[in-house]
Amino acid sequence: MIQQLMHQLMGLHPVVLAFIGTLFTWGMTGLGAASIFATGEKVNLKTLDWMLGFAAGVMIAASFWSLLAPAIEMSKGMSVPVWFPAVTGFLTGAFCLRLIDRILPHLHLGFSMEEAEGKRTVWPRSTLFILAITLHNIPEGLAVGVAFGALAADPSNLPAAMALALGIGIQNFPEGLAVAAPLRREGFSRFKAFWYGQMTGLIEVVAGIFGAGLVLLVKPILPYALAFAAGAMIFVVVEEVIPESQRGKNTDLATMGTIIGFALMMLLDVGLS
Repeated sequence: MIQQLMHQLMGLHPVVLAFIGTLFTWGMTGLGAASIFATGEKVNLKTLDWMLGFAAGVMIAASFWSLLAPAIEMSKGMSVPVWFPAVTGFLTGAFCLRLIDRILPHLHLGFSMEEAEGKRTVWPRSTLFILAITLHNIPEGLAVGVAFGALAADPSNLPAAMALALGIGIQNFPEGLAVAAPLRREGFSRFKAFWYGQMTGLIEVVAGIFGAGLVLLVKPILPYALAFAAGAMIFVVVEEVIPESQRGKNTDLATMGTIIGFALMMLLDVGLS
């Protein structure tokens, strides 16, 4: 059954696969946001911190096993040193996210308005918070898209790409709730909290299609693109996700969430590849 499904998927265009994969990650964000109808705004802070830690662990593991390791492998036989595409792409991804972080107005979970980042604006707190989560989701969608786009060079990487989409989707479920709950506390109705919560995952579909299409148009940049997505994700983890998970002083719980998320993504990637 699984082999038959794999065979059918291999017959699809990589951009179509990227679209399907990111639809799944967006759908998982929506399911998580829909939990607000059952939990309301009173989501336990310990639960949120654990969720954020879990998301960080998944993203760190995915950055290596699903992105950097394949980038290094694909660089063998190129006219540049094996390490060059991975290092160059990784640093470029991180610096690009840093530039966006400095320009785009946004506010991280649990932070006061005085701690808003990016250009100064009169936009309300809720808008700044939604923009922060949207910024967070761009590298995830890009990573999934580039992974599926890489199938044009090596179709045997399909299990790894599927594992990445599955891992990102799993961590998007608690992330969806982690977005909707603060919006509910800001005074949004349950439906509006759900709506804006799930909409933050839509950017992953856009980024995924862009990433897959780009590496298909310019195939030599594939290892650079994989590493770029990894650098962007690691920037988000270190700049946003881990600090937010530790802010509530549930440090041990958040750290264990990171460990479990890392182990799960490693299991998925190694086990399915």
